[in-house]
Amino acid sequence: MRRKFLFCLALGLTALYLFPLYWMFITAFKSNPELFRLPPTFWPESAQSNIGRVFHDYSMGRNLWNSLVIAGGVTTATVLLGTGAAYALAQARSRWIEVALFAILVLQALPPALMVTPIFAAFQELGLLGFPRLSVVLAQISKTLPFYMVLMRSAFVQVPRELREAALVDGATPRQAFIHVVLPLVRNSVLVTGILVFLQTLGEYVFSRSLILDDKFTTTTVALAAFVGDTKTDWVGIMTYAAIYTTPILIAFMLLQRRIVSGLTAGALK
Repeated sequence: MRRKFLFCLALGLTALYLFPLYWMFITAFKSNPELFRLPPTFWPESAQSNIGRVFHDYSMGRNLWNSLVIAGGVTTATVLLGTGAAYALAQARSRWIEVALFAILVLQALPPALMVTPIFAAFQELGLLGFPRLSVVLAQISKTLPFYMVLMRSAFVQVPRELREAALVDGATPRQAFIHVVLPLVRNSVLVTGILVFLQTLGEYVFSRSLILDDKFTTTTVALAAFVGDTKTDWVGIMTYAAIYTTPILIAFMLLQRRIVSGLTAGALK
């Protein structure tokens, strides 16, 4: 009886959690009069697609491309630089390393709004504002790289040092031991942390809003402001835009769910 009650409770909480997502998708197929109808309809009476209008009127294809380029660049650079740095931090265990990690965590607490002004001034002096997407990539890396290093260091620490030492005794170089012995054991952690970095960058707003001065390079998060006017707000357009934006992310999670769960629950090696 208790198990059935807990199952029903979990099912109810899951439905409550997923309801906003459901409401977003069905609203994307409603008309404006039906959207404001009372009582509300929980299924479109006359479904209509607003996808073409959103792509045409709000240049969503271009905005999505800009967001994917920036997120892909940030994720690639963060994984390539952060994996080696995290491995080095895991190998060099000392009190000063712990102090450095604590400083990194403190810096993570700084909001992007506090960092954007000095970054903007520095990039303006260096001429990087002429390359909007590159400037956002570099600014976002300053947030994602410490985050990635701290998480991946924990994954590398869990790998027994004896495995690396055994590889070195067998004649492997330190680089070969890292690539062929240690790295395969933490690949799920690399995947999960890389996905977190990608999603964090995909939803980034402050740097994109402040460093991109050309509308051609506007990202999807910044472009949402175009739906809100002085006298009218396109709520159906916002819901359609959000549905298009989140659908690929949901599909990716469904395809990679086993690896993601494995990476999140990895806690020991036998």
